[in-house]
Amino acid sequence: MERKAKAAVEKYLTRFNTYEDYLDSKIKRRDLEYLSSREMARQMLEFGYMGCHVLNREEFDEKRAAGVAAEAKANAKTLASAGKELKDNFLKELAEREELNRNGKMVTVIFINGCNALGQEVLGYIDYAHRLKTEDFEEYFNGKKLMPRQSDILYINETTQTITSKSSPNYRVIFESNGDVTFKNRTDRTILYTDPRFSFRHKEDLKLAGWQTSISSSSTAV
Repeated sequence: MERKAKAAVEKYLTRFNTYEDYLDSKIKRRDLEYLSSREMARQMLEFGYMGCHVLNREEFDEKRAAGVAAEAKANAKTLASAGKELKDNFLKELAEREELNRNGKMVTVIFINGCNALGQEVLGYIDYAHRLKTEDFEEYFNGKKLMPRQSDILYINETTQTITSKSSPNYRVIFESNGDVTFKNRTDRTILYTDPRFSFRHKEDLKLAGWQTSISSSSTAV
């Protein structure tokens, strides 16, 4: 039980990037009303003058480092791309983003335009983080072709004239009055445009094996 409690504390501390962020989480609004500044409140906390126990800087750094190491070890065991020798540039980009999408520090939208097994032209947008949680991606890193599905945030089959859309945990699908379709990030409210005249943030276009893909990623606050 003691080991579990220690691990829980270490995991909790990984949400803070700095010791100051950790101290800020302990400061209440009423504390700032009585003290002259946030820095003063931090000092009072650190020296134990505010009635609650806090870790000192050395303890915080040590426990947080242990938590980060444990998290990395756990993620390494679950990464579908782990140990794969990838030669395909598109798969390399997905592998680079896999861990961040799994732990919620990044969300990625994948655009794919290609032909399905029936030779039908299909295009769509995939919420990578959501698909990672609902599907085993190891088969894709082993070479299976990744294609949009009707359960993805946007799916268009040019041959059958089928169009479906579905909001995901990370993106809300919005149909604009001018006919455009956009995706709104539920965390930072960033808007991604499907119209090619607009640019995604961090967009990388790749042409692979006769089909087109692009990847758009945005970091989330942690």
